[in-house]
Amino acid sequence: MEKIPMTPRGYKLAEVELKQLKSVDRPSVIKAIAEAREHGDLSENAEYHAAREQQSHIEGRIKELEGVISLSDVINVTKLSGSIKFGATIEVYDEDTEEEKTYQIVGEPEADITQNLLNIKSPIARALIGKEVGDSVEVRTPGGIKSYEVISIKFI
Repeated sequence: MEKIPMTPRGYKLAEVELKQLKSVDRPSVIKAIAEAREHGDLSENAEYHAAREQQSHIEGRIKELEGVISLSDVINVTKLSGSIKFGATIEVYDEDTEEEKTYQIVGEPEADITQNLLNIKSPIARALIGKEVGDSVEVRTPGGIKSYEVISIKFI
């Protein structure tokens, strides 16, 4: 299987979430299922069905995180430099809105646009890869074409 690039921060967050799910959430939902069973008829027991659904969600997330962790390729971005690549923290000037924005290019499992963490496979990240300070890029996004100028590149 293909390795999944991750920053040390993203890897640590995945480990913390997995530990929480296994040591706290899983035992809690097992206890909730046992308590709901004590209430009798399971066919009309909403608490039981809700707990089973939560258990299914937890087990699915555990399996997903175990897969991500086992396939992860943790890249120490502080040892990188040069043009934009995985792990780079980039400050760009949005030529359309005239705003400055800061993004970090990360692996798919840790991507979260609300935290300005760009999936390496996203249109913006793909357009920025290999660019240098001062370069301008046009990005075809679902919302239309966006233009950015690279202001700074850091590996932190």
